[in-house]
Amino acid sequence: MAPASTGFRVELTDWATSEAELFAVRRTVFIEEQGVPEALELDEHDPRSLHAVARDGQGTAIGTGRLVDDGHVGRLAVLASWRGRGVGRAIVLRLLEEAEWRGMTETVADAQMVALGFWQKLGFTPEGPEFLDAGIPHRKTRRR
Repeated sequence: MAPASTGFRVELTDWATSEAELFAVRRTVFIEEQGVPEALELDEHDPRSLHAVARDGQGTAIGTGRLVDDGHVGRLAVLASWRGRGVGRAIVLRLLEEAEWRGMTETVADAQMVALGFWQKLGFTPEGPEFLDAGIPHRKTRRR
């Protein structure tokens, strides 16, 4: 959990408990801002993944991410007004902490090319060619 001085906190949750607020953040970021079709945004991994939600001081969801049981970290989304304030980093670090606790020796993230540097700062190494996911350029990254 991030310290209170940051103005937000990160907690772990599951899809059954927090679907509405997790999807609200993802809808805003992926569907409305980035134009990802809704049919591509939700998938079979959501119900079985561990989710992290960042909340502001009033408890409103401002960011989210997930850890799939195969070690894939993804669906990282932070509301525009909170970007650049450490929310995404805190979400990923919390998910990585949990991955380590679960004995995962490596994690993978499909990084949007515009966010590749963010993932590299968190210890993820790019590998393979650039590819399109929902029409957005990505690159696979791995952290051991």
